Amino acid sequence: MCDRYMVPRVINIDVEKDSIFLFGARQTGKTTLLSERFHDVPTYDLLERKTYERLQRNPALFEQELSVLPENSLVIIDEIPLLPDLLDQVHRLIVKRGMRFILCGSSARKLKRQGVNTLGGRALPMYLYPLVSAELQDFDLLKAVNQGMLPRHYLTDATTAWKRMQAYVAVYLKEEIKAESLVRNLQSFNRFMEVAALTDGEMVNYSNIASDCGVDSKTVKEYFSILQDTLVGFMVPAFTNVKKRKLRQAPKFYYMDVAIPNYLLGRRMLQPGSADFGYAFEHLMMQEIVAYLGYNGYEDYLTYWHTYNDYEVDAVLGDAQVAIEFKSCQEVQSRHLSGLKAFKEEHPEARLIIVSLDEQPRLFNGVEVLPAKEFLKQLWEHKILNGKTDHSSEIQGKM
Repeated sequence: MCDRYMVPRVINIDVEKDSIFLFGARQTGKTTLLSERFHDVPTYDLLERKTYERLQRNPALFEQELSVLPENSLVIIDEIPLLPDLLDQVHRLIVKRGMRFILCGSSARKLKRQGVNTLGGRALPMYLYPLVSAELQDFDLLKAVNQGMLPRHYLTDATTAWKRMQAYVAVYLKEEIKAESLVRNLQSFNRFMEVAALTDGEMVNYSNIASDCGVDSKTVKEYFSILQDTLVGFMVPAFTNVKKRKLRQAPKFYYMDVAIPNYLLGRRMLQPGSADFGYAFEHLMMQEIVAYLGYNGYEDYLTYWHTYNDYEVDAVLGDAQVAIEFKSCQEVQSRHLSGLKAFKEEHPEARLIIVSLDEQPRLFNGVEVLPAKEFLKQLWEHKILNGKTDHSSEIQGKM
């Protein structure tokens, strides 16, 4: 597959009535998406040097140029954090002329830090995630586990993808971190990113990470905040509805794309059966769930469940509506059910799912065993969170 292939994205961008802030990490495809869907809409790309310098030198030109457009016109500003002062003019044009805007950027951090005009709720926030399986013909699970789902990485060969990942991290450190002076010590932040990769998908222990990085816990918390605000990582909170067993409350951290920890840890050519493949497999599944929930308005529906005696469920959707475990094994065995069975004791109405590399779906002691591709298919067909699968014709597994 050529990396120039235009992938139809599942995100629904509705600007009939409202303006939007469209955020997404670097290279998730924001500019490509907007150029495809809104190719005839006036666009200000602030990454273009001439456009940036012209409006920086004389910001009033922006409002003057838009004054010749009809009322209620739609306008795109790409990389609005580069010239956040334009938001004052955007605000006036929305209020006075009913104009609508798509305001695009890779991070809201600069807007937050400078305390600029965020339009008083007149622009709805939306997020573009890396590619998801539902957007791809002949989705290649092994390729996704290794190369991640950023368009320029997935839609190419393994060698090129690795080089692009190297450049991606270098540019992030240079342009997002160093250029914006987000940290005092770039070397310590670089080390932190590596340690964060080692703990990717695990409960965050700020003290341990601080010790490994040679900084204090407060600094580590700020570093995690930077990763989240620049959309390079996300936290999954702990499930807090305690029934019988006492639960751990620390959040889990994941990078926004599995290729980032792969690169930082030197994980290449991952194959089923290895521990590293298992970590990357879980990450990819969580990445898909986060995107699905984000695109469908369920942003706060994801938690994980971990007891003090180490029963664990990787993903809990809603208020114990669905409990999901990820096992990168070829055949789920009874020993893999312990976390879900413990969860079921406390939440008997929960739907229990194990996502694995099994060849066929089956029902095993009350737990749905779904091959990874079948799980993803059902996820994007709204059959995981909002529906149930009929397994009446399948053979009940035995302990």
